[in-house]
Amino acid sequence: MNSKTFTEDLYQKMVDEEDARACKAIDESACKVVPGNFVLTIVSNFFSKLGDAVSNPKIVLPWIMETISAPLFLLGFLVPIRESGSMIPQLVIAGFIRKMEIRKWIWVLGSILQAASMAGMGFVAWTMEGAAGGWMIIALLIIFSLSRGLSSVAAKDVLGKTIPKSQRGKVTGWSASAAGLITLAYGIVLVFAPTDNFTPAVYGLMLVSAALFWIAGAFVYAKIKEFPGETSGGANGFLEAIKRVNILKTDKPFRKFVITRSLLLCSALTAPYYVVLAQDKLGSPAYLLGLFVIADGAAGLISGPIWGKFADVSSRNVMIIAAALTAILGISVFMIDSLQSEWLSLMWVLPLVYFFLSIAHQGVRVGRKTYVVDLAEGNKRTDYVSVSNTLIGVILLLMGLTGTLATFLSISQIILVLSILGVIGAWMAKTLPDVEK
Repeated sequence: MNSKTFTEDLYQKMVDEEDARACKAIDESACKVVPGNFVLTIVSNFFSKLGDAVSNPKIVLPWIMETISAPLFLLGFLVPIRESGSMIPQLVIAGFIRKMEIRKWIWVLGSILQAASMAGMGFVAWTMEGAAGGWMIIALLIIFSLSRGLSSVAAKDVLGKTIPKSQRGKVTGWSASAAGLITLAYGIVLVFAPTDNFTPAVYGLMLVSAALFWIAGAFVYAKIKEFPGETSGGANGFLEAIKRVNILKTDKPFRKFVITRSLLLCSALTAPYYVVLAQDKLGSPAYLLGLFVIADGAAGLISGPIWGKFADVSSRNVMIIAAALTAILGISVFMIDSLQSEWLSLMWVLPLVYFFLSIAHQGVRVGRKTYVVDLAEGNKRTDYVSVSNTLIGVILLLMGLTGTLATFLSISQIILVLSILGVIGAWMAKTLPDVEK
């Protein structure tokens, strides 16, 4: 069996449709190479997700900061910088990307820069300590996050040009599943490998290995066959960015999507509070952290392809169900903590709840990514992605301040507040047009 036949056979199995070669919303030239592009996109995403798993900002980077005796207050910057830094500049980035007929090279550049900054963090972890080491990691994380923004804008645009409309959710779903498999394996390592024995050199090598995964991802992504697309509107990046914000006023479906996506941040924002609640009930044994990582990985592995296939039918309904599940879980945990608090002290209860929360979060991610790609075509898609990501980056930073509620609310009460946003988000998602139809 030659490589082409193997690729097409794999593609047919992953798409699992009678008319897998039917093309919607892409041109004829791109249609002829869909199988190869489909597989290459998933493989490149797999490598980038593998890098993410090894350098998890909620696990690995905090441990490294503590190991090198970095100031404690710096730990609070890790996740906000990692997430928001890649979103906020996207309006300006998109202005430059619009000038390019072939945009896969932006993704490749972003991946290489992520690799370089991650390798730099590995070197810092290996050779530096104290405040200097901590601030150097923060600086490199900013570069990493900005580089991630390059890849983020380009990825959705290339996906829209190379993969048919009815198959984009499956790409995201299978990528999430692959990431879940890696995260699951990583969690098992955490459960059985005593982290007390990890030295700065080990952490340094881990981050350097993560850098190699991003290099591999860039190499694979460069092989995607992308055909020239629109280049209109590629003027001054900042001025064009300001003008494009106006689509929030003129484009009602997009405006409602941005509001809905903002409310759906509850699935990500509640996650740390489940971990904190577990630590409050059970302490901080290493195996407990491993159980949460395993729950997260298993959820991605199992639910990714299912959400992806469902999203190609109705990404709006995926967001509705995922938001509702997030809300149900949060309200249930609040009720249990209020009425039968001792149940949460059972070792398996909160990791199991976190497993279902991670399933819901996968649904939110797959649903909103598929929705924004299917909502528009051509350069308008780039505008949608960049405007929404920039605004969500700002909103994420603001909503991150919910941690200040801990001064007068219990952990389960904060989970309840965020879960109410999920209820509103599900209702808002129901008002969105069903773009797949």
